[in-house]
Amino acid sequence: QVQLVESGGGLVQPGGSLSLSCAASENIFNFNAMGWYRRAPGKERELVATINVGGVTNYADFAEGRFTISRDGPEKTVYLQMGSLKPEDTAVYYCNARIRSRMYWGQGTQVTGSS
Repeated sequence: QVQLVESGGGLVQPGGSLSLSCAASENIFNFNAMGWYRRAPGKERELVATINVGGVTNYADFAEGRFTISRDGPEKTVYLQMGSLKPEDTAVYYCNARIRSRMYWGQGTQVTGSS
């Protein structure tokens, strides 16, 4: 069973930065893609960023230019570096891994942008 464990959430001032980590229980190159999603209070879960097995990245419009997804194969970890944070970035951030059509999720980590 694939396990994904997020860490790094917390409270951040507007304009601040935060880095999230997602540690996988197996070789991350076994996955077709990994990524980050978020669910803000009262909203549906939405894509933040993904990185596929070939290293191609994809970002939501709100993340483009502010967030960076990266990975470390030996550490079996995917990162999300977030900058210029806004109060509306407040959400639970979830790590995701996909093998073909099967999706795996972490438990989520809370990011709160203070206003």
